[in-house]
Amino acid sequence: MSPANSKKWLLLVLLPLGFAGVWELQQRIDIQRRAFEQERDELVLRSGKLVRAMSLEYAPLMADIYWTRAVQYYGDKHARHDPNFELLWPLLDLTTTLDPNLLVAYRFGSTFLSEPSPRGAGHPELGIALLMRGMQANPDYWRFYEDLGFIYYFELKDYQKASAAFAEGSKHPDSQIWMKIMAAKIAAEGESLSTSVFLWNEVYQTTKDPQVKDNAMSHLHLLRVEQDCQQLDALADEFQKRTGRRPARVGELVQAKLLPRLPVDPMGFPYVFGPDGKAVLNIDSPLLEQQLLQQNSK
Repeated sequence: MSPANSKKWLLLVLLPLGFAGVWELQQRIDIQRRAFEQERDELVLRSGKLVRAMSLEYAPLMADIYWTRAVQYYGDKHARHDPNFELLWPLLDLTTTLDPNLLVAYRFGSTFLSEPSPRGAGHPELGIALLMRGMQANPDYWRFYEDLGFIYYFELKDYQKASAAFAEGSKHPDSQIWMKIMAAKIAAEGESLSTSVFLWNEVYQTTKDPQVKDNAMSHLHLLRVEQDCQQLDALADEFQKRTGRRPARVGELVQAKLLPRLPVDPMGFPYVFGPDGKAVLNIDSPLLEQQLLQQNSK
């Protein structure tokens, strides 16, 4: 074999090996770079006071940047159903340290922290801590008491503290009259469907965050399902009194003149009776997955 041909064969052997080596080296560099960036981010996130001191008059601008990053972080985790929200509290901690008057960070941040997995971080105690910090820095903002009442009512089922939060918020001159009404209603009844519907509707009507709005609408849909099923079960009881048996199909209630038409869920799917004779969502309804997720998070 001539020297020229030998060089060609040698190049054919060495070039793929070289590319493979370069690719492996690049992979190692990328891994090290990502690890370094994560380490740097975690160091920054745990040094809020230092970042604020370095930011000087630009601290509010830096707070806006980190708040945007917190929203993006939450949105990405939520979209991928990733339950690991470990950087959410450090991001919110840094944001509110840089700008203690950034009201939106306390309100929505406490929701992100308190919602159970996979919708949120599942740490209502951190949501409460964030709101307490907001109250201390912004004592005239009454809606923090509304948010606090929500966490105690929905996530912790502590109706005494929920009632106390709404009552305390109602003392502010700018608060709405329903705060006092909710305080009395929760103190007397604890959790009830009508109270839950009212509170989630308040969230839906007042929030400007699309993710929070979608979450509120999801809860409102499931609360309506619960109300519908309770009514169908009551009608099935009446049907049993008349006939001596439970109805096998919802259509039998229509035939018995107990209903004018077949009832459907908020997505337009007809309700059915389960094996135990109780009204349930249709297996084809998109709400069934949401209902199961909600039940598993309790």
